[in-house]
Formats: sequence, C-alpha cells, structure tokens
Amino acid sequence: MIIYSVTVSIDQLIQDDWLQWMQEKHIPDVMATGYFQEFAMQEIIDPQPQAGSLTFNIQYLCEDMEAYLAYQQHAAPTLQKEHAEKYKDRFVAFRTLLRRL
Repeated sequence: MIIYSVTVSIDQLIQDDWLQWMQEKHIPDVMATGYFQEFAMQEIIDPQPQAGSLTFNIQYLCEDMEAYLAYQQHAAPTLQKEHAEKYKDRFVAFRTLLRRL
C-alpha cells in the first residue's frame, strides 16, 4: 500500500473556509478519481505551526505505485492547480510518499 501524504500550512484567517472547501470539495474530488481507497485528515498540533497559521495533513491510501503514478499523471495537476488558484499566497504545501509495511 502507498500513502500519499499532503501537509498544508494555511493562513489562520481563512482556516474555516479552507477546511470546509477541503472537506466538501477537494477531498471528495480526489477520492472520486478512483485512485485511492481511503483518506484521513489530521491537524498537526506539535510542533506548533508558525504564528498566524494552522497545519493539516491529509493522507490518501492507494493500492500500489501504479495507481499513485496514474493519479499524478491524470488528475493531480488539475486538482493542485485548483487549490493553488483558490488559496493563492495563503498556504504552503509539501507532499510525501510513504509505503505501508
């Protein structure tokens, strides 16, 4: 199993809007691609984020590397662009790929 982990630090002033959009639009759109079986979303509480921001982590679980690579090729660019345009200059994100043992 492959875990695609996305960590996002978001401006605290838009936190409520971002959380709602992630839960109602973005995450459902990612899951609707069919490349992932499940997801989990967490707020990072330690280490504490920089003043004025909150940090969240979303982990998407997929069957294998082929599914992840297909997602990256066919769906990720559009979904990431949509997020970047909606929250331009209000977030920082980094992505990590993990293998479940």
